[in-house]
Amino acid sequence: MNPTTTPTVLFVPGLRDHVADHWQTRCANALPTSRTVPPLEADKLSCAARVEALQAALQAIDGPVLLAAHSAGVMITVHWARKYGHTRRIHGALLAAPADLESPLPEGYPALSAIEANGWLPIPRAALPFPSILAASTNDPLARFERVAAMARDWGSRLENIGAVGHLNPAAGFGEWPQALTLLRQLSTAPATETAP
Repeated sequence: MNPTTTPTVLFVPGLRDHVADHWQTRCANALPTSRTVPPLEADKLSCAARVEALQAALQAIDGPVLLAAHSAGVMITVHWARKYGHTRRIHGALLAAPADLESPLPEGYPALSAIEANGWLPIPRAALPFPSILAASTNDPLARFERVAAMARDWGSRLENIGAVGHLNPAAGFGEWPQALTLLRQLSTAPATETAP
């Protein structure tokens, strides 16, 4: 792809937003033309507010876009696709370590009742209108592998088993995750589907 058609990578963080040593932050630093959805100043647990923040970030980008989402950022992406997917063509999406918000999360994360009250449930299960790779951990404390594999099937995502990497965050030792750049490169060079004008 030539520079004028290379997709802009837009990182979609989870509920903890920008984390200095997170793989998304490190990838963003390695990709100078990438963008990151900015953190919310209010309504931080609101699914609708997160979806609108993603929509605003997309509207500020001209040309093709690759999404790179992590944890609840994956859920923000699929909720965005349900509401806005027909309005903007996305070249592809890397969906890493999705948090299963329909199951109770470990201590320190929002309670299921708070997640439901803030509009996250149910998790959209319709096929995504763009190519996607779902990178799943086999021992993620925020989602059982079998649940994530079912999400990948429903969304039409290619399932990538990335092994026992926990939640793929600094607490699990990542940091650096070089495979992210490889998977983004695969999505970047794949033909985009024509699903929106």
